Amino acid sequence: MVDVTAKQPTLRVATACARIRFPRETFAALTAAGFETAKGPVIATAIVAGTMAAKRTHELIPFCHPLGLERCDVEIAPAGADTLEVRCTAAVHHRTGVEMEALTGVAIAALAVYDMCKSLSHDIVIEQTRLLEKRGGKSDFVAEPPA
Repeated sequence: MVDVTAKQPTLRVATACARIRFPRETFAALTAAGFETAKGPVIATAIVAGTMAAKRTHELIPFCHPLGLERCDVEIAPAGADTLEVRCTAAVHHRTGVEMEALTGVAIAALAVYDMCKSLSHDIVIEQTRLLEKRGGKSDFVAEPPA
């Protein structure tokens, strides 16, 4: 791990997103079913999965510092006729950032959606997993809109 002992704790906030693209018929069926499948409520389950993953990032990615997140918000909403967008915002007062926690949150939430919907179609694509912004620490970052 990187030595962060000399850094001052500051508020660190990061937001990441991912998109989940479905075949149109599958997305229409999911929407009509209130995003419920045989496995249960898709969006609620994925939100819990993403939150749990963000809190355990240091157990999944070898050189991440363990952080006691003070905030973790996972949101999932339709973004077009065949797509869901997942966003995760993580925050902590610490010496290191929370980008990996936000990215892990969206990645695992998206994978949970895939798992819960794979009985409807295996042609589901998880795409554009990326950091949108981070604040605090040495430098801030805001992503350019995708081309």
